[in-house]
This record gives sequence, structure tokens and C-alpha cells, in this order.
Amino acid sequence: MNTAMHVRSTQPGRSMPGAARRAARGVAPALLAAALLATPAADAGPREQAKRMHDRLNGTPASTAVLDAMQAKITAGDFVGAALLAIDNPNGNFYSVVLKNWVTPWTNRAQTMYAPLNDYSATVIGMVRDEVPFNTVLSADILYLGASGLGLPAYSPSSNAHYEALEASGASLGDPAVLAKAPSGQQPLTGIPAAATAGVLTTRAAARAFFVAGTNRAMFRFTMINYMCHDLEQIMDISRPPDRIRQDVSRSPGGDSRVFLNNCIGCHSGMDPMAQAFAYYDYTFPAGADESTGTIVYGASGPGPGGTVAPKYFHNNTTFPAGFVTPDDAWQNRWRSGPNSLLGWDPARPGAGAGAKSLGDEIGASDAFAQCQVRKVFRTVCLRDPADATDRAEVSTVVGVFKANNYSLKRVFAETAAYCKGD
Repeated sequence: MNTAMHVRSTQPGRSMPGAARRAARGVAPALLAAALLATPAADAGPREQAKRMHDRLNGTPASTAVLDAMQAKITAGDFVGAALLAIDNPNGNFYSVVLKNWVTPWTNRAQTMYAPLNDYSATVIGMVRDEVPFNTVLSADILYLGASGLGLPAYSPSSNAHYEALEASGASLGDPAVLAKAPSGQQPLTGIPAAATAGVLTTRAAARAFFVAGTNRAMFRFTMINYMCHDLEQIMDISRPPDRIRQDVSRSPGGDSRVFLNNCIGCHSGMDPMAQAFAYYDYTFPAGADESTGTIVYGASGPGPGGTVAPKYFHNNTTFPAGFVTPDDAWQNRWRSGPNSLLGWDPARPGAGAGAKSLGDEIGASDAFAQCQVRKVFRTVCLRDPADATDRAEVSTVVGVFKANNYSLKRVFAETAAYCKGD
């Protein structure tokens, strides 16, 4: 842990009515009821604060020994240290339940938490636990696997059985002896060249969800949703040039070019030049088989359509034949100018590159990426969205802590639990 990390000072207590009003805006009724019943008084003491933090971070009651240790930290003014004790409680459920449920919606098109553990979610869990810089989640050559001593099926590029068995074993994902980083990264397991790996974007689960069928634009859209907290409609910009929009987009939908100029162009003029980073990737499965048997593939085998570039990039190429023909995986971020410059792109980066790895680095370096992760943690730990100026100031503070502490997402959970200990 970075010795320069600051220790959070005591936050003033909040009145129950204010907390109830804020919670009611965004929390499911069952969660809201539980939150209100468990809300401590504004003058809750260290023991009550410790219990609240542990409950929020684990979903289960703490042992007396853990509460004693947390109470001692709180009494000494180290609220973040107390939260970290709850997170790393070896008998707790932070990694196996809370964190797994938090990340699972990012791994599927339905955005549901009711999906089994997979290589995507396991890798995020491992990165958080081991404090791997989270701004590399979209660019690193990284993958987490279950330990061989658990008797699990071997990792397979065409099956999720390894991770489903790991979850069914009930072993704690917070234990490095249970879930560990693959020593040689993704390439030996998936067959994708190391230079083409892009963190969770090139996991099997992500490929199944977002590279299957379609035109690979889904991978870009869901990456924006999950890692920048913006869907395409929120960042439409009709002022960007349309020259990189592919052939499958009509310039006169329904015979009316105004629809394209005032609507379609707003997303595609920025999205298509960036989604080109995924031009060499696909997810394939045998004819007549279920997509659950598929494999991520990387098609850098030769020049031109059908070789380097996946054939899906030429679907419906007669819709507008004069449109852009994808020649390679070179991408460009045209949202660095115009209104979407407010997403906070890193000026030290070139804003262009080739392949998914460099695009993932571009997104991970943005201010919007850091803001998004902190806001999602806030919603999970505090059971509400940031609601007022005090909350927004806290989010801004934690974003700074996130960046200053090597993008430790574990630290973000601890900081946020310390802030919401009296909600």
C-alpha cells in the first residue's frame, strides 16, 4: 500500500431523512427498505460505523474479531484502513459476491448480474484484489485463472467450464491461491498475439458478448457504457466529418438525408473511426452450434478484405458503396475536438493508433474513465447516486485518490465506504 495515502478524517453525520430522500431516487425498494432499517443515527459510534462499512462491503455480518479491529482503526481516525479490513476479510464476500455482482453486468449484452463467473469478471476481480492499475484493464496482456489444485477443468478458448466450476467450488476469490494471474498472459491460452491483447476486451467472454455477429460496433458501444458511463446518444456530435463512416450506413434513411445529417452522423462519425481498432477480431462457432461453444479469433493473416480485416466489416456494403472501406485496424479519436473533448482525453497521448490495445489505453487514460469507475463504486457502496454538492465534491476527491494511488480500485471502494459510513 502506498505510504503516501492520506487518512480520511471523520465526516459529519447525516440526518436519516436526507439519506432516505437520496436513497429513494435510485435504489430498488428491497434494498431501500434494508438501508433505511439499518441506517444508524447521526451520532453513530465507531462500532456502528464499523458494522455499517462491513455490511456494505461484504453483505454479511462481521465476526467480533473483525469488528474489534475495524473499531480500533476508526477510533484512531483511520476510516479507510477500517474499510480495507472489511474488504480483505478472509471470511467475507467482497470479492466472490459483491465485486462479482458489480462487474458481471459489464460482461454481457443483457447487462445482468445473473450470469456465471467468466474470464472477464474473474480478471477484473483479480486486478482489484491485487491492485493492478485499473487504467490498464482495457489494454494489458492479463488474464486470471483458478488454481490447478482445485480440480477444475482446464481453461478452454471455447468453453466457460473452468470459471463455472471455480464459482461452484465456493472457494474465496479473494485468496491468491484460488484465483491467480496467468503467468504468460492471454496469448498461450487464447492464441491471440500478445501485441493484440487488450485486457478484458480480448477475453473470451467479451468476444462472445460483443464480437459475435454484428459489425464489432457493439464492443465499442458497451466499452463506452461500462468504462466511460456514456451511451452513444449522450455523446452525439454532428459536427465531426463523416468520411470514415462505413458503407453499411445509409446516407438517406427512409429517403431523407436530413435523418443522416442530424442523427446518424452524430454517433457514426466518432464511433466508426474508433471501432476500426477491432477490425481484426471476431468470435466464431461451428455451424449449427450454440454461441457458447465459440472462440475469439484474430484475423491478421493477410492483406485486404477477408484477410486482415474481418469480413463482417463489409456487411451491407452496397447500402452506400461510396462509404468508407475498412483497410486495416488504424483508429482515430475525432472526439478529442468538439463537445466530447470534455471527456478529458489525455493530451500526452496521440489520439490515434492501431488495434484494440492502443484504443484501450486511450480510453483508460481519460478523465471520464476515472470518473465513471468512482461513480459506479459510489452507487454500489452508498446505495444511491451522488445527490448534492457534498457528494459531488467527494467523487472528485476520490477520483484524485484513484489516480494518485496507481489507479487502485480497491482504494476507491475503501474511500467510498469511509464516506458513506453514516448513511
